[in-house]
Amino acid sequence: MPGAAQEPPVVPDAPTARRWAVDELARPEYHVQRSLLGRLLDWLTEQFDRVQQGVQVDGRVAALVIAVAVLLALAVAWWVAGPVRRGSASASRAVLAEDDVRTAAQMRAAADAAAARGDWTLAVVERFRSVVRDLEERAVLDERPGRTAHEATLEAGTRLAGVATALDAGGRLFDDVAYGGRAATDRDDAALRELAAQVAAARRMAATRSSSAPAVPR
Repeated sequence: MPGAAQEPPVVPDAPTARRWAVDELARPEYHVQRSLLGRLLDWLTEQFDRVQQGVQVDGRVAALVIAVAVLLALAVAWWVAGPVRRGSASASRAVLAEDDVRTAAQMRAAADAAAARGDWTLAVVERFRSVVRDLEERAVLDERPGRTAHEATLEAGTRLAGVATALDAGGRLFDDVAYGGRAATDRDDAALRELAAQVAAARRMAATRSSSAPAVPR
């Protein structure tokens, strides 16, 4: 209510602040940088002990030191955990799961079946997967489960430069539909059918150029 006295912010005492910091830094995502965070935790523990033992330390100064130390610990921990969170997010956006052993033809059949019953979202997802699996079967890409759409299209685009832009667009469509919550349409499925045809033509053209290249004299 206007004019009502506001309660002062809660400032933890030294034991509470130390417990908060220890609990936060003990979370699993921070263990990838345990050496750095371990040293930080040791330093914070030492500072908290000094505050507890310092009989001549002003209470307000001690509270300020504790609050700053806790905020610093949380900030460093958040910064260290960032790559872990991003890495986990990246892994969850894979095109092909490790246990998916289907062939490109089987994935195309699944896409066609989904399209026939109007499930355009599944049709788009399976059709893009079939494109990536086909590139693996044709040795344009190495077999690597967990590869993201961006990684697949970027790598394939360097080998099939003529369809690099189309591959990138297809990868973005896959991410939007599979992980971005976008509802696919029949036009999206048609776009990926066209992508598959373009990739097949570019692959055949690259193979023809490779086979017709003159032998280098030794």
